[in-house]
Amino acid sequence: MAYSEDHIALAAEYALGTLDADERAQVETLMAVDTEFTAIVHAWEYRLGVLNQMVGSVEPRPIVWENIKAAIGHSTGQQAALVLPEAPPPPSPPPTERVAEPVVAEAPAAVEAPPAAAPPTAVDNSNVIQLTGRVRRLRSVASIATALAAALIGMLAVQVYRPELLPEALRPKPRIQTVEVKTPAPSPVPSAQYVALLQRDGGSPAFILTVDAATKNFTVRKVGADAEPGKSFELWLISDKLPQPRSLGVIGGSDFTARPVLADFDAGTINAATYAVTVEQAGGSPSGKPTSAPIYTGKLIETVPAAR
Repeated sequence: MAYSEDHIALAAEYALGTLDADERAQVETLMAVDTEFTAIVHAWEYRLGVLNQMVGSVEPRPIVWENIKAAIGHSTGQQAALVLPEAPPPPSPPPTERVAEPVVAEAPAAVEAPPAAAPPTAVDNSNVIQLTGRVRRLRSVASIATALAAALIGMLAVQVYRPELLPEALRPKPRIQTVEVKTPAPSPVPSAQYVALLQRDGGSPAFILTVDAATKNFTVRKVGADAEPGKSFELWLISDKLPQPRSLGVIGGSDFTARPVLADFDAGTINAATYAVTVEQAGGSPSGKPTSAPIYTGKLIETVPAAR
């Protein structure tokens, strides 16, 4: 159902509490028979309820109640009784002409009475009363809308600058934003590098052994040695901390052979050990011990220092 501005204004003034007793009875009658109008009233009560939440209750002083009672008693004593205007008398019929009869005695001529004045026309003020009521309701709606706008602006300002002053239900919920910051990976720190020249009696090196101190991986570079057919070169680690030489594996037939087997030893043992190469049967020593004397030996020297 479409409602006029008067209905909406009545609902707003009912929620605001500015109607007199008759108008409130009219609104409550509409609410009893019209659920849609009841929803409009409840909507206004919800909108205006924000104003009640932002304003605390204040107990009036006793003198206020005394003044109200005195004003009510004063106005009641001076109120005059309502007197309805009397209905105007019906208009007199127009006088009829009469023929004068001859008289014997001479008398003054009769003077005719003036015609009765027409009764005043009654003025219909119902339109003026309706227009006045509509203007009053429109002004009330405008005042309510202005108050709502000011309250909302004030509430938004308080939410932004002083949210702790608002009730818990009206405080803005905190927003949590997760920001992922990616830091560049640190540059790898160069580790110390060690090299051993495996050679025979100070001659030309046959192999070059390189060891990385951080990973403990080693690489053997074949320089000037070739294994005999059916034989293999095997690399050994010899240290005073070990009861016997430890095999580091067979050196392959390619130019480079890499192994990670030094991870089983500590740095002191690796740096101070002697590295030797023996000639074994193909595939290496079957017993885990060298079967012949070393033909190439050497010790590690530091070529690249570790970063400080």
